[in-house]
Amino acid sequence: MQRIRLRYTKRGRLRFTSHRDFQRAFERALRRAEVPMAYSAGFTPHPKVSYANAAPTGTGSEAEYLEIALTAERDPDTLRELLDESMPVGLDIIDAVEARTSGLADRLTASVWELRLDGVAPEDAERAVAAFNAAESVEVQRMAKNGMRTFDARPAVAHLETLRPQADRPTDQACAILRLVVRHVTPAVRPDDVLSGLRAVADLAPPVAAAVTRLAQGLFDEETGTVTDPLAPDREAVVTGNPPVAEAAAAKAPA
Repeated sequence: MQRIRLRYTKRGRLRFTSHRDFQRAFERALRRAEVPMAYSAGFTPHPKVSYANAAPTGTGSEAEYLEIALTAERDPDTLRELLDESMPVGLDIIDAVEARTSGLADRLTASVWELRLDGVAPEDAERAVAAFNAAESVEVQRMAKNGMRTFDARPAVAHLETLRPQADRPTDQACAILRLVVRHVTPAVRPDDVLSGLRAVADLAPPVAAAVTRLAQGLFDEETGTVTDPLAPDREAVVTGNPPVAEAAAAKAPA
């Protein structure tokens, strides 16, 4: 059994698709591309697709990941092209590697986000970010299944800064750009929780909803403060000649 790991995006209006909507679109793409999928056992078999840490509905993303299991070997690059052609524009399959290491989900320990705050002056955003970074704790509230939940959002935030708006973006109105690196902890701290924290510590309240995009997710390097590519170990394993995960597991199995 071959396992392929894919990176995909949620761009433009497709950022409003839910995770379930994406699942349906992806399974249709698998059928159109005639991918030889492995299926689960049981009364209602399902294609073996493992999703990892999907972005919230309404946020864009350049770094979503999943893994599929195949009954026949396929070239990852060719498979990526076929699937990308079968997906709606905006839900783009942009990378594919053969799984040669274990624990993809374990390597998704942090995310890099961009938050565009239209109607907010950069100077006001800088003051709010400085107040957030200086705070020892930032309590925020979020509605959960069991009612309103209060938690500290500050420990999960590894880095928060303001950026200058890009030159190709309109400058006739105020706009602040934030770059956020947040660790994946429990309870999960999302970009909207950080925005709630900015409102709590500095009364920063954007007049319109923030445009939020995940730029990357992967293993967080505490020394450098960077988020590394979670597919890099699989690429390196190809170079060193390590066998794929399924092949290595079969070799270890007792005869």
